[in-house]
Amino acid sequence: MLDNQVALRVTGSRLADGKGEPVRLRGVGLGGWMNMENFITGYPASEDLMRSAVREVLGEERHAMFFDRMLTSFFGDEDAALLAGMGVNCVRVPVNYRHFESDERPFELIEDGFRHLDRVIDQCGAHGIYTVLDLHALPGSQNQHWHSDNPTHVASFWRHRHFQDRVVHLWEAIADRYRDRAWVAGYNLVNEPADPSGKVIGPFYDRLVKAVRTADPGHVIFLDGNTYSTDFSVFREVYANTVFVCHDYALAGFAHGGPYPGYTRGEWCDRDQLEREFERRTRFQRETGTPLWVGEFGPVYTGDPKIDEQRYQILRDQLDIYDANEAGWSLWTYKDVGLQGLVYAAGPYMDRFGSFIEKKQRLGADRWGSTMEESADVLAPLHRMMEEEFPSWNPYPWGARYQIDDLVRHVLIAQALLPEYAELFRGLGDDELLALADSFALRGCVRREPLIDLLTASLRG
Repeated sequence: MLDNQVALRVTGSRLADGKGEPVRLRGVGLGGWMNMENFITGYPASEDLMRSAVREVLGEERHAMFFDRMLTSFFGDEDAALLAGMGVNCVRVPVNYRHFESDERPFELIEDGFRHLDRVIDQCGAHGIYTVLDLHALPGSQNQHWHSDNPTHVASFWRHRHFQDRVVHLWEAIADRYRDRAWVAGYNLVNEPADPSGKVIGPFYDRLVKAVRTADPGHVIFLDGNTYSTDFSVFREVYANTVFVCHDYALAGFAHGGPYPGYTRGEWCDRDQLEREFERRTRFQRETGTPLWVGEFGPVYTGDPKIDEQRYQILRDQLDIYDANEAGWSLWTYKDVGLQGLVYAAGPYMDRFGSFIEKKQRLGADRWGSTMEESADVLAPLHRMMEEEFPSWNPYPWGARYQIDDLVRHVLIAQALLPEYAELFRGLGDDELLALADSFALRGCVRREPLIDLLTASLRG
């Protein structure tokens, strides 16, 4: 049975436990674990394409061995202990649907995916840390980018009832399985949806929320707005026991960000601007009297001490704003290969793939981490031609410049890099493969101490 002393519920504009004590969820996202991303673990393009390329080199059995070990090493009890020691009380856990069912056999559940998820939920709960289960990649892709494991720029999820039926079925199974798990804070049903028409998402949310509530009436539901959690006009009602999730990335904190305070691509950014933007992004929550929770935010780091200190100041200012508004938050992301993580991989994996990751950076093959200036001499004529020939073209979601970059660098160039990445696995023995996977275990990682200290001070202050 659900432990009602621990289980959370929405009470007005706050979350509270069964004793009525307010709980402000503050922690990290576990990006790159059960939903791998190119900038987090160093591969190019999308996760499914990457796994297929590596499978061609390693064969089915050794491919399964490597990725199972990587999932096991990426997060363990020692990671939960580190986070708890910092004062973290929440881990948002992004998952890819492919761990729980396959396109070849839709609607048939895969138990092995639940095995990994069960372990991390239990490890976090043992350290007093709640988990928010986040479906980050949906069949057909719910948005246009790599983090929904999308190999194209088309979010087909919104076009096909088949994909929507599969997600309802999967969430019914997840909700039924975890309905009695009190350290599961709740269910983040769809990460950063991007329905171009804006007409499908509202009715789909109505249907999905009803199905989840039937399977599990007790847990909190976390809902992202449309267009990457920025548009909340799609909600036709305020569902009970629900948190509407804001994402709050600062423009100056992107890889292409300028000085802070200062201008980034013509827009001024300072603490006042961060506060105004946060208030704008949470207007729906304030108007509906529902809890404030920032599901994703956080700057990227460059290795340049002067720039990185400015990025830490962005983070300090955001945390101060969230504290002043009693908003919960989940920093993106806990562990990676060096762009954002509290800790980042070293050892055999970086020895093997470090130069390849540098090549990706030189080409700007990852959207997240790109300055949008790489290969400028190649892309500038294309940008000029498109502006001259199609001056009114403004594709969803972010306009012409982003669309061209996505199609050329983050799809075409990124996919051309896949064979090169996969070939780096060729000839390795089993022990070498396991050593690569274990590079992501905490004992082999480098800790970004200024970031850990900053977060600890905020959480403990």
